[in-house]
Amino acid sequence: MIRKKMNINYGWKFYKGDEPKASYRGFDDSDWRAVTVPHDWSVEYDFDKSYASATGYLCGGIGWYRKSFDFPFDITDKRVYITFEGIYNNSRIWCNSNNLGNRPNGYSTFTMDITDFVENKNNIISVKVEHSDLADSRWFTGSGIYRNVYLTITDNIHFDMDDVYVKTSSINKSEAVVEADIAISNNKVKDANILLKTTIVNSESNEVIEESLSAIGDSKTIKTIHMKVNNPILWSTYNPFLYQLHSEIILDGKVIDDIDIDFGIRDFRFDSSKGFYLNDENIKLKGVCLHHDAGCLGAAATEVIWKRRLEKLKKMGCNAIRTSHNPVAPFFLELCDKMGFLVIEEAFDEWEGIKNKWWQGHNVYPPKHFGYGKDFPVWGETDIKSMILRDRNHPSIIMWSIGNEIDYPNDPYCHPYFKMMEGNNDSNKPKEEMQYDPNKPKANRLKSISKRLCRYVKECDTTRPVTAALAFPELSNLVGYSDQLDVVGYNYKENLYDEHHKEYPDRVLYGSENSKTTEQWMVVENNDFICGQFLWTGVDYLGEALGWPIRVSPTGFLDTAGFEKSNYYQRMSLWSAEPVLHITTMKSTDFKQEKLEDLSGDNEHWNWNLHEKIQVICTTNCRKVELFFNDISLGVKNLEDYPNHYIDWEVEYKPGVLEAVGKTIDGKQYRTELKTVSSPNKIKMNPLSTILNADGQDISQIEIYIYDKDNNIVSYSDNEITLDIDGECEFLGMENGCCDDLTPYRSKTRKTNNGRLIAYIRPSITPGKIYVTASSKGLESDKIEIQVK
Repeated sequence: MIRKKMNINYGWKFYKGDEPKASYRGFDDSDWRAVTVPHDWSVEYDFDKSYASATGYLCGGIGWYRKSFDFPFDITDKRVYITFEGIYNNSRIWCNSNNLGNRPNGYSTFTMDITDFVENKNNIISVKVEHSDLADSRWFTGSGIYRNVYLTITDNIHFDMDDVYVKTSSINKSEAVVEADIAISNNKVKDANILLKTTIVNSESNEVIEESLSAIGDSKTIKTIHMKVNNPILWSTYNPFLYQLHSEIILDGKVIDDIDIDFGIRDFRFDSSKGFYLNDENIKLKGVCLHHDAGCLGAAATEVIWKRRLEKLKKMGCNAIRTSHNPVAPFFLELCDKMGFLVIEEAFDEWEGIKNKWWQGHNVYPPKHFGYGKDFPVWGETDIKSMILRDRNHPSIIMWSIGNEIDYPNDPYCHPYFKMMEGNNDSNKPKEEMQYDPNKPKANRLKSISKRLCRYVKECDTTRPVTAALAFPELSNLVGYSDQLDVVGYNYKENLYDEHHKEYPDRVLYGSENSKTTEQWMVVENNDFICGQFLWTGVDYLGEALGWPIRVSPTGFLDTAGFEKSNYYQRMSLWSAEPVLHITTMKSTDFKQEKLEDLSGDNEHWNWNLHEKIQVICTTNCRKVELFFNDISLGVKNLEDYPNHYIDWEVEYKPGVLEAVGKTIDGKQYRTELKTVSSPNKIKMNPLSTILNADGQDISQIEIYIYDKDNNIVSYSDNEITLDIDGECEFLGMENGCCDDLTPYRSKTRKTNNGRLIAYIRPSITPGKIYVTASSKGLESDKIEIQVK
């Protein structure tokens, strides 16, 4: 037997509450609830105003998980490890009653050696999760084992995965040199003479090159291999080509361990004057920031959920992601590798000082003070190194971020500089942000801590620059924090770009967090020295809410159900090379050109009161647009007169059809229309997959729409939909993207929002069929069939 990886997501037992005896192997958990991980218990309970606005008014508390398992093969003389990709938070693990230790950070992946504790049969893993401090984050975190769990079984001589490091040491037009540091651990009593055989294959599984060498396997051996790849295909955002490194350990003529590492051959660099280059091509980073939740699924968002979302962001023209503000799930980075996204992976939102946590609404004082800051002094080095060692083989990652807005004024660091700022503060910010308090932590700590974190990063990876997202670069420059960084990110500080570029001409700058105005994008577009921007945010997320009953921060281009909002098309018109033509409408009394970047999806209809003045807005990158209303032209308008790519007409409402005809610079024409629809008539479901795997882990995503009698989507409707589900499966919830809808996430009845919502269903391990019926009072129902194989 060589290396085996056993996914153990299915068949856990869960108990919400504390049970002191649950770590005991012989504990009776027969009355506990069966769950499948990834699992987030926070979204299984009702909203409550007494919980924190920052984390979406959902519960935390204490939870216990237990998993029994057997091995389908003999593990005698084998090594066994268990890996948790993420548990939020303060987890403690036991194996067969043996205490393995704990991990406070809810976003870290960690592996534990359970060789000495497991047997061939009847093993029990017990996990206690303590998420009792609800206001411990500035956004929704979830609670529980919300990422994958797996066992790895190896020989006593085996690869040490954290120390297998594949990088490209040189590239030219004809060849690339791939350098692989390969670590081998030997848990046998004696040294062993082994053969290490390494092969690179391309995506068609064709062998590119093979290298073999002998090694003496003592307790830990690291061998560095250099392999030339002729005429390499370079990984890029538009051709994310992946190679695979396959390596084997051979002892006495037998393969005793093997590994596969996907990697990309690419070259990138940052230039303080010219910005970012990928494979010698100068490109702008068109990025978005993303939190990790998926609406009603909470933190337990799996690969298929994020694949749908990332496909839409890619179509919008996005080519970069900032993981705000924590390490992401491994599958997310694998998707970015395959889809061609450039990634900034971020480690922390706070260091040793705990930030303000809002519990009565965003920026509503007084805050609470819980969070990772209490664990950072002990765990900070371990957590940032574990992120980098886990993820450094991903070609999508171009920077490591050591922190987000650690320099935010008085949150918690303070400096005498604030004396100068008092009374000269932005009136929209609380006065507490710019008051000098000599008793608060001194901002000089930003330099010493960042210097240490940068050293930790470089100890693990020297191929990527270190960055951070600065909230107050004026302060960070003053205390030397900025000087520790290879590339400096500015959050909402576009006004300082020119000044600071002149003052620090060798500094590489980019927008690490930005709002969505066209003006801010043009600052990036028209200045070579700015590498790009990362907009807040790509997708709406739970938490960081304004106050009850708001559960969502509505800052995304997609809502929490993963549907496009109106501002999605405006950003597409700026970022995509494809022609864009999209119509939205609003009352003329509500119309303001400068506010159009915040358009949601609730205005994509042509159903208004008669004779009401309506602003028709066409989002486009076409050179000219002509608007027709019931076949009558309302005139041609030029894009150059509308620099934010919103062309508008004022129209007196009557039923009928609006048609926009756009003409590109090469003379091609494109058309789109918006028509008056009749009343809601029927429901139509669109399952994104009608065939699921009988593994208890696959997820069916079912889009649900309201149509009129002529099969037009009634986008203004909010009909209440009820699902009836027959078959071996688990209903996970429905999401409509409405920010103040407090319907419990696991309810099978929910209103549509903009005439649509999405439902999630997970099959069991039993092959068969699932039947889903969607009904609503007064509407024609719909029924679909899903096969489970």
